Amino acid sequence: MPIIAENLGVITPGVENLRKEFGFPGMRVLQFAFGGDATNDHLPHNHTRDAVVYTGTHDNDTTAGWFEGLATDERQFCLKYLASNAREINWDMIRAAMASVADTAIIPMPDLVGLGTEARMNVPASEIGNWVWRMNANAITMI
Repeated sequence: MPIIAENLGVITPGVENLRKEFGFPGMRVLQFAFGGDATNDHLPHNHTRDAVVYTGTHDNDTTAGWFEGLATDERQFCLKYLASNAREINWDMIRAAMASVADTAIIPMPDLVGLGTEARMNVPASEIGNWVWRMNANAITMI
């Protein structure tokens, strides 16, 4: 059975060694990539094949919502790194995830259809309003 190890937050070397020993892929989240410098593990040029890359997870805001809330320096770094004009930041992030060397990319549906914070799935440590977003049946059309 495929297992993805959630190696986010403060992870000890022992945890990383265990993940590697069992061959579990780790997580890289593009929304975490732009708050540091070029050595940030979440930046696509630092990804490894044994990773799963996400634009954001169920615990993050949607990419559009996240981008709206970015500090100016992070926003500028993101736009420059992605060569983006910010008009469709969700697609710029999806493109970066799909171009990563990571073996797997996971894109949440709200990012695929370009929704904002109103489609956020979960706010950690919040007891209300979680897991209520549902995709509108007309959100995706076939051509």
